Amino acid sequence: MNVLINWCRVQLYSTSKIFRVARFDKKATHQNHFLGLLWEFLSPTIQIVIYYLIFGLRLGGQNMVNSDVPYVYWMLMGVIPWFYISASINAGANSISSNLNLISKTKFPVEILPTISIVKGLNGFFSMLGLFLCLYIGTGHFPDIYWLQLIYYFLAMLLLLVSISTLNAVVVIFFRDYQLIISSTMRLLFFISGVVIDVSVNPDSLLTKILHLNPFVYVIEGFRDALLGRAGILDHFWWGIYFFSVTFLILVVGIYVTNKYKRHFVEYM
Repeated sequence: MNVLINWCRVQLYSTSKIFRVARFDKKATHQNHFLGLLWEFLSPTIQIVIYYLIFGLRLGGQNMVNSDVPYVYWMLMGVIPWFYISASINAGANSISSNLNLISKTKFPVEILPTISIVKGLNGFFSMLGLFLCLYIGTGHFPDIYWLQLIYYFLAMLLLLVSISTLNAVVVIFFRDYQLIISSTMRLLFFISGVVIDVSVNPDSLLTKILHLNPFVYVIEGFRDALLGRAGILDHFWWGIYFFSVTFLILVVGIYVTNKYKRHFVEYM
């Protein structure tokens, strides 16, 4: 428990450093590009337009089964958080191994490196979400009380990403092939996490219950519950308990292995 408390204290005391380093890394990434940081907004815009053209115009505005919402909107509600989730997990897994030189030369807190990788992608996520909401509202879907749940599911998503990245970042140091395994796994999860396929269409089926064990489904379906006004947080009370139990377990294991092996990270440079 002390290890968890110390980890939380490091994250809290390093908040300004996390955002400062994330901002610097983003600038460094785009410093050789003519449009620079403008790509933080152009890239999401292009992705939204492409998906809208493919799934919106090509399908002719077809609605979801048992719903009056066009498939393109339903799909974008899952694709937008998934883009951020997938990019953050891949970046988080490499967050420590790509900064071993920094760790070896300074007293930089290694615990915040996975968190920095999560924060770096927030501009892109908010840009995509903002563009989608403008499009969604512009077609007559106005905010209601359910939209407040977006805050809850956003925080739940951040906690899950930090937990997974904290564990993955340590495993990658000792087993470099794990990075490739993560990339392949994320491609599989794209199809079984409810991003483009409705995994909740038959709620009483065994397959649906198995797929709901995937914590990403809770987040993606949560975004849809909020924007579509389908259900409140308490309507999935036990699913939420399961989600946070799994997330907390992953976080505790990640913090434990980070604390136990961080003194040996430099040996693997």
